[in-house]
Amino acid sequence: MKIYKRKDPNEMGKVAGDHAAEAILSAIKSRGAANIILATGTSQFETLKALLSHQEIDWSKVTMFHLDEYLGLPITHPASFRKYLKERFLDEVKELKNYFLIDGEEDPEKETERLGKLILKHPIDVALVGIGENGHLAFNDPPADFETEKPYLVVDLDEACRKQQLGEGWFPDLEAVPRQAISMSIHQIMKSKKIICSVPDKRKANAVKSCLENKVSPEFPASILQDHPDCALYLDEAAASLLGSGYSFN
Repeated sequence: MKIYKRKDPNEMGKVAGDHAAEAILSAIKSRGAANIILATGTSQFETLKALLSHQEIDWSKVTMFHLDEYLGLPITHPASFRKYLKERFLDEVKELKNYFLIDGEEDPEKETERLGKLILKHPIDVALVGIGENGHLAFNDPPADFETEKPYLVVDLDEACRKQQLGEGWFPDLEAVPRQAISMSIHQIMKSKKIICSVPDKRKANAVKSCLENKVSPEFPASILQDHPDCALYLDEAAASLLGSGYSFN
């Protein structure tokens, strides 16, 4: 794993987005198309902004999936990840080849089956992900299921995860935060050829430390990234603040 550290979220997002663009361009050059996964949430604001600045990307050759969505939340809700992606990505790249959004208002079993069949036909070239305050990867809260090979699954959201969503301002109170979601599985994320993980902010510092300094374990879901052959972790100084002096940063 390569670890990049920059002064603040803006600088961190710029390098992460630039590297994501390079990987997408490389996939298009080598095989004429690219399949990508996009994450959502406040951690991805600057990375997506930097990615979209690369006008040389031919988006008509790119297919997009995303990581997770709350069950029962309409697309009009401020916290809807479909709404997030529509406003921050899809409206900006109208010529996108295709995209597959998770519909949390549909029957969850049928929706996970539908998405699973689709993503198996689209091997992922580049996955943009983040790490939650509780160390989760997508909505795979600890202890995460490292064994299932289902591409998508219904998950229960723990209190720490729900408190993070409240703290980021997506919901008016904790009771309003859904208790379940559809999430891409750990196994499916790890099948991505390249993973770009953007993690800004002091509140993520403990999760970063736990996932880098513990053995790979379902209790620290994002620790699985240690085993990926081509994963880059992007931190700002605040997110990296609890790491010891033994780390080599790019």
